[in-house]
Amino acid sequence: MDLLLLRSFVTVVDTGNFTRAGERLHLTQSTVSQQVLRLEQSLGCRLLDRGPRHVVPTEEGERLLGYAQRLLRLAEEAREALSPVQGDSALRLGVPEDLGGEALMPLLSRFSSERPRLRLEVECGLSHHLLRLYRAGELDLVLVKQWGADSDCHARWPEPLCWLDSAANPVTRKPGAEALPLVVFPVGALYRQEMIRAVEAQGRRWRVSYSSTSLASLGAAVRAGLGVSLLPVGSVQSGHRVLTEAEGFAPVGGLELVLYARSELDSTGRALRDRLVESCSRRAASRARER
Repeated sequence: MDLLLLRSFVTVVDTGNFTRAGERLHLTQSTVSQQVLRLEQSLGCRLLDRGPRHVVPTEEGERLLGYAQRLLRLAEEAREALSPVQGDSALRLGVPEDLGGEALMPLLSRFSSERPRLRLEVECGLSHHLLRLYRAGELDLVLVKQWGADSDCHARWPEPLCWLDSAANPVTRKPGAEALPLVVFPVGALYRQEMIRAVEAQGRRWRVSYSSTSLASLGAAVRAGLGVSLLPVGSVQSGHRVLTEAEGFAPVGGLELVLYARSELDSTGRALRDRLVESCSRRAASRARER
């Protein structure tokens, strides 16, 4: 198959429009249309349904799309493998703290060892800070926690939360407490506002007893009995006790783990993007089975 024709076909599907595909490929709209027509003629089937405003693949086009994308990736990898060394390439990834430890380390280690010329730079931190870096062009890919993904996200998965108290020294069972002590991230961080809103919706008074940017530090504070917190299900440890709705702690849903990736990523960046999708999908499936 002609890779030039396949690239035009894939770009039209990605953009949903011949004009936008031409802009991305630096070709005229008519040239892109002619290339897709040549591909259809060579395969003997119609690949696209051409609507007045939007173009979508036919059933045959959907079947071809995966093959076309793989062929184009393979061709680019071959070119990169045979090209002279131009120096180390860099790939910048942002991940939230609870994924920056053991969850992603094996994946990132294998990925780097397979590509000795790659300089992988990983930024670990709070989601709102990571997303700001991505929007500023300082990261190539980013995994963040959001209450609603932006329209340009590449993939998204549900991220269940739970209310936690200390198993050994629970503050919710201490008599005479005037205000519920909360263990929170700093002002502006992801879970803090939702946690406070949920507590106030129950008509309860509250106070901040412990604040930190570190998820591990928050988990330790809860274990020690400094207060309750709203944290990801994956951060539950043996010293924690999960609080229930019957105890006055209603479930908080709607949080998502979201992957953003730049459209101009090279084959190495797309390979990391695809591995992150696979890893996060397995993680979400495992959480669903546990529930």
